[in-house]
Amino acid sequence: MHLSESERRLDSSDRLLLRVIDSSFAEGARKSGRHLVCRVGCTECCIGPFPITMLDARRLRRGLEELEARDPARAAGIRNRASESVAMMASDFPGDAQRGVLREHVGPEDLFWSSYAAIPCPALDPASGACELYSARPLTCRSFGPPVRVDSQSVAHCRLCFIGASEQEVESCRVEIDPGGVEQAVLNDLKAISGESGKTIIAFALANRR
Repeated sequence: MHLSESERRLDSSDRLLLRVIDSSFAEGARKSGRHLVCRVGCTECCIGPFPITMLDARRLRRGLEELEARDPARAAGIRNRASESVAMMASDFPGDAQRGVLREHVGPEDLFWSSYAAIPCPALDPASGACELYSARPLTCRSFGPPVRVDSQSVAHCRLCFIGASEQEVESCRVEIDPGGVEQAVLNDLKAISGESGKTIIAFALANRR
């Protein structure tokens, strides 16, 4: 794949962002200790659609292309599951279904999310319960589990974690997931380079071969 200099710089910035996010998550996991029960095969956070950025979508598509080069059959399985999910959800998609772009203001209360809350992520291996695009997963997937803070807003931990813990224990484990605001800077670069902005969902990102 031939990449322009600006695209290579964007890749470098995205790798920096992932290091920041993964480091923050590791600190949250360290603080959480026994309260964090996340493990391979636990798919609590892999069921139901949720918004992702166009940077997440770009990373997922690149990850799928890399998997396709190594294991075409597994990649085809992901594409097929993504296409099936898109076909199922397209008529209710809260935005431009053809482009897979969510409208600007789609709140968590929107009926779309609850209507398709039982649909598995297309990157989820049905047999093992593992993510087949783990290294390319969106930032939401990377930070789900322990209590985190994003843009000064507290985000709830996974309901399967911290069972029996006090609110004080939970708060003592909370970490700022992107303290330097690196994600927004990279999103600005992406928009400047490709014109892409807004949000989508994983199925539409993987079904789209842009």
